[in-house]
Amino acid sequence: MVPKYDLMKEGDGMKWDVVIAGGGLGGCAAALAACRGKLRVLLIEETDWLGGQSSAQGVPPDEHPWIEEFGCTASYREYRDRIRSHYLNKTPVLASAKSSQFNPGEALVSKICHEPGVSAEVLLEMLKPHVNEGLLTIKLNTRILAGERRERNAVALELIHENNQSRVEAPYFIDATETGELLALLDLPYRTGAEAKSETGEPHARETADPLDIQAFTYVLAMEHRPGESHVIEKPEMYDYWKSCKPDIWPDAMLSFYAPHPHTGEKRPYSLFGEDGHFPLWTYRRCYSATQFEQGESGDISLMNWPQNDYFFGNIYDVSEEEKEKHIYRAKQLSLSLLYWLQTEAPLPDGGIGYPGLRLRMDVFNTEDGLAKAPYIRESRRMNAHVTVKEQDVSPSFHPEGLGTRFNDSVGIGSYSIDLHPSMSGNNYLDIPALPFHIPLGALIPVDADNVLGACKNIGTTHITNGCFRLHPVEWNIGEAAGEAVSYALQHHLLASAIREDEGHLTAFQQQLTDHGVEIDWPDGFKVTAETASRG
Repeated sequence: MVPKYDLMKEGDGMKWDVVIAGGGLGGCAAALAACRGKLRVLLIEETDWLGGQSSAQGVPPDEHPWIEEFGCTASYREYRDRIRSHYLNKTPVLASAKSSQFNPGEALVSKICHEPGVSAEVLLEMLKPHVNEGLLTIKLNTRILAGERRERNAVALELIHENNQSRVEAPYFIDATETGELLALLDLPYRTGAEAKSETGEPHARETADPLDIQAFTYVLAMEHRPGESHVIEKPEMYDYWKSCKPDIWPDAMLSFYAPHPHTGEKRPYSLFGEDGHFPLWTYRRCYSATQFEQGESGDISLMNWPQNDYFFGNIYDVSEEEKEKHIYRAKQLSLSLLYWLQTEAPLPDGGIGYPGLRLRMDVFNTEDGLAKAPYIRESRRMNAHVTVKEQDVSPSFHPEGLGTRFNDSVGIGSYSIDLHPSMSGNNYLDIPALPFHIPLGALIPVDADNVLGACKNIGTTHITNGCFRLHPVEWNIGEAAGEAVSYALQHHLLASAIREDEGHLTAFQQQLTDHGVEIDWPDGFKVTAETASRG
């Protein structure tokens, strides 16, 4: 018999049923799910935009090839549909460009590459009915200063907003921060970087563990191209440094049209607009394709999230505040220096130099420096979870049947290649196939706490499998499952971990997920071959 718990005792005076730290995709999905269960929810976000990687960090959705048909939750599909509706109904899209699969940026990386601010607006629209209902409170521009834990229970968080500090308590906490911040603040055990092969048995794991083997982060900026005009920015303070920088793992200078090929590691030529048939960086993450809209003032807008502005020279968590600020500054300078190089010194096919018509679009992120509101974090602290997903669970080498491990406590599905960017330890790309996979509930629940769940990149994955679990629809699914788990646990007076330990509760919980539009299995008969196991 499963023991019953009541973390919300009468007279406690608690205002919230669950506090969600982090307003990225996982946090927003968790809030939607918890409010669906009529819980009182506090959602905390450090920036002034909801959406995390899709908005404040400037990274449009990376998705699998089947996303338009299946392979995501109903609420994530609603999010995508609302983005399309925003453009089709609120902007002057040409009649000839309108379609049910409209892609605002016509980008290579995504079937729905769009402007970051649109994600922030859409997510707020999705959450607003719950705010109006009195279930949801959203606190933007709010940082978490500290956490309090008593034995196995998180008790409270200390917050600061506009120099005002406050304390919030709840029976449940969801860590949807980009760096697994609650794990550190609540003094819960966690891992960073790479595990040793002797620990995980993963074919591509390091021979020895390396906590600093953490993927690069990136400061994204937005550019418009206005040929025939000059919009050259002021020379960045660190331009000369970055112009001369050539890391040992890099085939050329950072400020160049060369980078390692993610699959082979060989020197790969890039171009801005596809000159000489080389990979076109401009259309790679273009978020606004002007030819699809009635002609106005704006040209194409593209987001700079390229190999050349990946920052793998130092980390910004588990370091001093001084060290963090140093690397944030240097990362911003790298992105601005790359733009300045493109404007003034990039070689042109005709023998000339520079694209002075590249214009830094300050308004896209509405920041003073034109850069994203927050860095794009690829790799977080990771909890010691009840289940840790390993390379063996997703690799076609271990699953000739064409799908990854089917966990009995599956709470969702996802698909993406194992895509690791260069790391702080000087390791280069690792980009290898991964099969469509399942998300186990046990990966969202830490071994060392009873009322904390993960909802971002902080769950039970390894350094290797983080590379296929960190993308947009998977993060959303993880957050939605976390919000549903809290709702179910409170309704049945259980610990979240007890859901997966009792067959009856697990079956009922999975049915609840299914009823709410969460796909916990791939369609019958669906499988992929080793040759096609990739991001698409």
